[in-house]
Amino acid sequence: MPVYCYRDPAGRIHEEVFPMGQAPGRIAVNGQSAVRDFAAEQKQMPARKGWPMECFASGVHPSQAGELRDFLRKKGVPTTVTPDGNPVYRDAGHRKKALKARNIVDKAAYC
Repeated sequence: MPVYCYRDPAGRIHEEVFPMGQAPGRIAVNGQSAVRDFAAEQKQMPARKGWPMECFASGVHPSQAGELRDFLRKKGVPTTVTPDGNPVYRDAGHRKKALKARNIVDKAAYC
């Protein structure tokens, strides 16, 4: 279900979940009326958790960790690789570039 944003009289944003198309224009928050804030719903916020991400799925054998690190650096995507051979992606954009440099397609990533 989508998340909808509401602004209270003090200017604080409150997020609420409603079924698609059923979000009211106003909600009660702590006894006060909060109005739906369409602009706040359109803001692109960076992920608050999950990054950096150690990726086991795109990892290599521990003996190849240095080789992977050097390969990605040469491709213009410097990446930390753990001693276990797992790359550590800083954010979604970094992950996308690193996977593309290795010709790996993640069909579940929608990119």
